Amino acid sequence: MPTYTLKDIKNGNTWDVICSWNELQIMLDSLPDVIQVLSAPRVVSGVGSVLSKTDDGWKETLGKIKKGAGKNNTIKI
Repeated sequence: MPTYTLKDIKNGNTWDVICSWNELQIMLDSLPDVIQVLSAPRVVSGVGSVLSKTDDGWKETLGKIKKGAGKNNTIKI
């Protein structure tokens, strides 16, 4: 479920809630002094590349694609 940031406009407190969009709308309708605050999405960064987590079948397929892609391709295996 998504995380939404809410703010009480009377006292300035902000907090996060995890709920569906419909639940958020019900919450905002029942709390007239609370607004939704626009915030940046939270990005989860992994360690390592995608290729290090794939099996040999995918790497073999990617090798065939690279071979047929032409001289100046940027495909990394």
